[in-house]
Amino acid sequence: MASLSTLFRRFVPAALAALCLGAAPAWAQVTPAAGSTPPDDTPSIKVGSTIFLDYLYQSSPKGTDADGNAISPNAFEVGRAYINVTGKVSHLFEFRVTPDVTKEAGSGSTVNGSYVFRVKYAFGQINLDDWMPKGSWIRFGMNQTPYLDFMEGIYRYRFQGTMAAERAGYITSSDAGVSLHVNFPHNYGDVHAGFYNGDGYSHFEANNEKAFQGRVSIRPAPRSPIGKGLRFTAFFIEDHYVKDAPRRRGIFTGTYEHKYATLGVEYFTTRDQKSATLSEMTGNGYSIWFIPKSTTGWEGLVRYDHVKPTKGVSATRNMTIAGVSYWFPHTGGPTAAILFDYEQVDSSNYAPAVPAQKRVYVHMLVNF
Repeated sequence: MASLSTLFRRFVPAALAALCLGAAPAWAQVTPAAGSTPPDDTPSIKVGSTIFLDYLYQSSPKGTDADGNAISPNAFEVGRAYINVTGKVSHLFEFRVTPDVTKEAGSGSTVNGSYVFRVKYAFGQINLDDWMPKGSWIRFGMNQTPYLDFMEGIYRYRFQGTMAAERAGYITSSDAGVSLHVNFPHNYGDVHAGFYNGDGYSHFEANNEKAFQGRVSIRPAPRSPIGKGLRFTAFFIEDHYVKDAPRRRGIFTGTYEHKYATLGVEYFTTRDQKSATLSEMTGNGYSIWFIPKSTTGWEGLVRYDHVKPTKGVSATRNMTIAGVSYWFPHTGGPTAAILFDYEQVDSSNYAPAVPAQKRVYVHMLVNF
């Protein structure tokens, strides 16, 4: 065995030399544990797109042309076009920028009917996988609100139209703010919550109030072959139009996913007081949807929405959707689908009266 003096003469000069050169001595290097893979910190960037293409034929109500002739309105449309730019600085930090190309609908605008450019998502993401369950993160900037992005991963027909609470104008899919997402261990569910401006990505912040939004989803039997597709979700918004004038939302959803079908039941409540001097208004609604599936790419879609905008007032709005879709075979993330559907909206006891709306659609989705 070497003497202590021999060890001293062998290692100390080498260590001092390494330190003087600004490098760590050889004996200070740490070898990764056998079988472990160091995180990939190689910077990267990807570009993709999401496109909604539509053809609409409206049989009711009829319209009129410039000469006053009765017509059935119909049109080819680009419902939405996203350009998705995502990137990774390291395994700890990612980002996303998504411009949204949509049609300008303002009647007084000089670009009315033109397609305009706006930002849907623009955020930085700090990944927390080193300290928390995989898939946990913090986002800062214009990012997804907790409910819709999650739910549309189950109900994947946003290219037909928005979900019930968003279609009724109660919630939005993106807003500027900061949010935290944490997965529960063993796939029992997740939680996503954050503070947002509250007015959505398509509006400026209107006041000094901030909206707290939170969602909790529970998968009660993640290890059961039959029960793992069952999830229960609760979502709420606590916000104010102005001081002492609340804007609150609550949504409670049960979903079940299976190889041959997906089922969802959603109930929501609303509470709005646009000024402290005005009366508070409450509303509610529900949505039920069923998606039978085949192993050849064909799916059905049946959905029914019921909305009562104001409690104590008899006005209601009901929407029925029925259609059939084909999802083109693919490998990996890119998807493409075509949907043929019929949509009917009946509004009862509105003043002035709102005629029934009956439409036939052809929708196409391209996502890569």
